[in-house]
Amino acid sequence: MAEIHVDVRGETCPVPLVEMRKAVRKAQPGDTIEIIGNNAASKKEIPMAADALSLTIISIEEHDGIWTIKIKK
Repeated sequence: MAEIHVDVRGETCPVPLVEMRKAVRKAQPGDTIEIIGNNAASKKEIPMAADALSLTIISIEEHDGIWTIKIKK
């Protein structure tokens, strides 16, 4: 199983969501995708998109305005 890292710090909507979707398309079932960013709207939208795509949200963490969302395909 692979872990795919997507760094979208400094990007605003819809870039983080688009990059997450690209990573999901490349991922194999069971792979983990880690998205790192600092856009507040994307922190809400990415988990909603993951739910809509029937992906598992492993964790959502935030430190000093930088969030990390881990999802599993």
